[in-house]
Amino acid sequence: MLTLSVFLLGLLCLTHADCNNPTVRKEWRTLSTDERVNWLSAVKCLSELPHDTALTPFVNPDDIVAVNASGSYYDDIVYMHMDLNHLIHFTGLFLPFHRWYVQMYENALTEKCGFNGTSPYWDWAADAPDVYGSTMFQDFDPVSGLGGWGNLSNDAQVPNGAFSDFKLSYPSYHTLRRNFTLQPYIGLDPTLFTDPYMDANASFTQSEVDKMVNGFVGDYKGFQSYLEGFEGAHGSVHEILGGDLGGTCPSTAPANCTPGPTFSANEPMFWMHHAMVDKVWYDWQNSDSANAGIFYGGSVQMIDNATIYAEYPNGGPPMLSLDSVMHADGMFEESTVGDVINTTAGILCYIYE
Repeated sequence: MLTLSVFLLGLLCLTHADCNNPTVRKEWRTLSTDERVNWLSAVKCLSELPHDTALTPFVNPDDIVAVNASGSYYDDIVYMHMDLNHLIHFTGLFLPFHRWYVQMYENALTEKCGFNGTSPYWDWAADAPDVYGSTMFQDFDPVSGLGGWGNLSNDAQVPNGAFSDFKLSYPSYHTLRRNFTLQPYIGLDPTLFTDPYMDANASFTQSEVDKMVNGFVGDYKGFQSYLEGFEGAHGSVHEILGGDLGGTCPSTAPANCTPGPTFSANEPMFWMHHAMVDKVWYDWQNSDSANAGIFYGGSVQMIDNATIYAEYPNGGPPMLSLDSVMHADGMFEESTVGDVINTTAGILCYIYE
């Protein structure tokens, strides 16, 4: 049997006292041009605000660079993800932390940059048959478009759209990068990446999403590990976009730059990707009463080898609970897992269309 960390939180049947009219998160392509411009301009606004001295790394891992005090407020939010990387991936915090992270980002857009909408999501399942040709990456308008694909001959810099001049500080100063990568797993550890020649888009098709949402009834561990697995939908979306979202080091990076998920939040698509990851979790939570409010996972990554990963795909002891605190590196008020287990309770008040 699973530990007491796995249980139904009865109060989840109730909405938060202040959540009588939840906001509705929508897919990017359903937004009006004005709504797109509002989000894009607010994102760029964060990148023009100065570094916040409140940023206080909690982990300080040795595989990332030190805080760059000349960076922007957007860079500070990215640095949180870099610093907390080992606590929020392949542990029980993966889903609740990123749900919280997207909400804190939305709050920052609203409070600091006049954003008046809700976090959009990217329905990557709809684009799985042809990610490269997706309309998401065919809007080159400098005010309302996300821009297209970069070219490796120019360090994969996004060549057009609203982010063609989007400057970032980590892991070194560079312009936003995006590089379509259909087979990102070739050459990686075959004991963890067991199908290295798979096309990344095979893991986030609509049928794969349906399998996640409608399966794993009452099985939080199984649901998370399928979604976050080494060749699962979460990582495959990161990798197929390459560049910053894929965690590849820019040409300007120091020789000791460590590729990986640390600085993936550089790419504004990160927020729409993780809103979609959150939507898949939301849909799963609402697909069966046995899924509503359950939580299970450990606090320590167990990814050193395939054997230990198979036993602890979402973290090993000490085990987490709904009372476990998610660190905020001084940037935001800390919250617990229980604060975000329901999108219409705790500190949250939104639903998905």
